[in-house]
Amino acid sequence: MNVDDLTPPERLLWEAFPRGEAVDLAGPDTALNDVAYAARWGPERIVRAEVLVALLAGAAEPEPGQVAAVRLSGARITGSLNLGHAQVGVPLALTRCAFDEAPHLYWASMSSIHLMRCRLPGLVASGTRVDGHLWLEGSRIDGGLWLDGAHITGILNMSGVQLANPGGDALLADRLTVDANVYCDRGFTANGEVRLPGARVGGQLIFREAHLHNEGGAALYASRLDVAANVFCDGGFTANGAVRLRGARVGGYLSFVGARITHPGQTALNADDLTVETDVYCSDGFAVEGEVSFAGARVTGQLNLRGAVLSHEAGTALSLQRLQAEEVLLRPAEAPRGTVDLSYAKISVLRDEAATWPGRLQLDGLQYENLEPPMSARERLAWLRRDTDGYQPQPYERLAQTYRVLGLDADGRSVLLAKARDRRQTQGLPRKVVGWFQDVLVGYGYRPFRAASWLAGLLAFGTIVFTLHKPDVLDDGHHPHFNAFLYTLDLLLPIGTLGQEVEYAPKGVYQWIADFLVVAGLLLGLTVAAGATRALSRE
Repeated sequence: MNVDDLTPPERLLWEAFPRGEAVDLAGPDTALNDVAYAARWGPERIVRAEVLVALLAGAAEPEPGQVAAVRLSGARITGSLNLGHAQVGVPLALTRCAFDEAPHLYWASMSSIHLMRCRLPGLVASGTRVDGHLWLEGSRIDGGLWLDGAHITGILNMSGVQLANPGGDALLADRLTVDANVYCDRGFTANGEVRLPGARVGGQLIFREAHLHNEGGAALYASRLDVAANVFCDGGFTANGAVRLRGARVGGYLSFVGARITHPGQTALNADDLTVETDVYCSDGFAVEGEVSFAGARVTGQLNLRGAVLSHEAGTALSLQRLQAEEVLLRPAEAPRGTVDLSYAKISVLRDEAATWPGRLQLDGLQYENLEPPMSARERLAWLRRDTDGYQPQPYERLAQTYRVLGLDADGRSVLLAKARDRRQTQGLPRKVVGWFQDVLVGYGYRPFRAASWLAGLLAFGTIVFTLHKPDVLDDGHHPHFNAFLYTLDLLLPIGTLGQEVEYAPKGVYQWIADFLVVAGLLLGLTVAAGATRALSRE
């Protein structure tokens, strides 16, 4: 470049570069210094992009003992800032500058880049390596920010950045690698899709106070994202569009505290197969219109849904299908509007409350070690019967086992009895009839001492009948003393004898009554014995 062709502002920058000094071209009218008015800036504030390219590419030598840098404020940059595949060893720091054309930094190797409170019609940095920080704080970028395949060894700071590319990619950062933290906070806004699939973040990923808008599509698409520390989507985070974290990994905890996600009629938060090494907080005002899915996710600590508001009336509001978690706190602010799917989840402790149980549940295959708070079998059965799939045996068995482990055997038997009764409703008429008799007589074997009551009733019945109608003696030459009570008891006892039954033989209808008492005694006696045996074994 011919130095003699430089304009006065360009010459100031050229002369300041070898010493790394800052050049501020802002004028005395503070109102016009806003980059929104860059089109009205005069030639005293215009710098050609080719001048910046020449300096960054080594056209001017640094002064000995000084660190050269391009530091420019308040300039309008015309032309194309094209550094594709360039090797740049000096910092680039632009503040409150406006670009006429999108800079192209693709596959460049750069030192630190600061574009603070600037206005750009786009920024292409695909495959760029930045040995230091990429600082875009407070800038507005229209037409898309491309960081796909880029590698930043320091911090990526997009605090307060405004990205606008409606209907397209506001941020394209597929396979981005950032060795330190990523800040998309303090009013960060994106109109268009924010893409981070396959990205790797060595520190924290912060979307606190961010506002994402891509109605009808993905507001944040971050499948297979890998974050070494925490992820914050809280502090007023909003997304008008889906948030997709399928297959992502978070080395710390994931916070959606107070976040609002809207994607009506579809999956609003897709965290299927997510892995979180500590806790997940979807709590304290977390509100979603659309489905929330943690299907197949693994949470080493707690999944907290306390105070959440979930709404997907036409389908599943919350899917925890195949979730693995140490603890799930399922105590939303109100009952979820839609189905809650817990099928085949494995949870050590499930904490819920009856006041916020959803109207529809799916519980088949759910495994847990404990339920909090403690509830009676009657209350928990109301929970089981909300299952939209109807009768399934496994949820009853699991609940009964939980009660037995806690030493609440009576509650466990109540659950198993309810299981048998509910199963009867699914059977044909003959089985329903048999089941009804089993239920009435012995409570399907889970109420064994009900059989003792029937035995006492039959004993009283037989005593009255045979007192009024004494049976004939088998041996006319023998005259034993007849006792109607002992005779009836002898008929009812399945084993042993009291010496009465062998001496007498009733006739006609009384023979049928005697036979009935023998059969009933056998069946009811066995039931009582089985129940007593189970009780003794538990003791």
